[in-house]
Amino acid sequence: MAAFDVDCTLTQRDCVVPFLRELAGWRWYLGLTRRAIPLSVAILRRDRDEVKNLVTAAAMAGRPLSNVQTSAERFAERVFPAWLRSDTVQRLRWHREQGHRVVLVSASYREYLDHLARLLGCDDVLATEIEVGSGGSCTGRLRGRNCRGVEKERRLRDWMASRGLLGARVFAYGDSAGDDQMLAMANVPVRVGREPITPEPIAA
Repeated sequence: MAAFDVDCTLTQRDCVVPFLRELAGWRWYLGLTRRAIPLSVAILRRDRDEVKNLVTAAAMAGRPLSNVQTSAERFAERVFPAWLRSDTVQRLRWHREQGHRVVLVSASYREYLDHLARLLGCDDVLATEIEVGSGGSCTGRLRGRNCRGVEKERRLRDWMASRGLLGARVFAYGDSAGDDQMLAMANVPVRVGREPITPEPIAA
């Protein structure tokens, strides 16, 4: 099986900020201004999870889920194929041709990654999720933890266990410290950098 990070691994750039900006427009900046003090504290503490909570709340709190989903589908269609890295997408296609399970494991939002995964032909998505209230509107909080670091490894192991794949040979692809634990658990870890990777693994 193959696990791919998304931002700056499959894509050429970060997707979180462009999505939030596209979703909420100027209201996102107004929401950030209202949260300026806790956001500044979280940035100074390098608390990435709290920063993610706050920027998510600024864009999504009180917004109907249907509105978010519509924007997410439109955003995914903009990412595909314009923002994708051709080398890592070629590697993903190689895995599909080999009959490997392919899963996206990302701190990006599941709402648009579900659509991107469909366009790429992936089997599943493990990603940061948005909490939705009983009325069908986003609360502004994350549902569960931000999917990075140890959370990526935990979710991937749980996903594999639920599908009887704990003994599978794992290829993992990531570009940042948020992927370290996922790469460490893989049989074939691939650190994606500026230089293109080969279309097929050198030693598969």
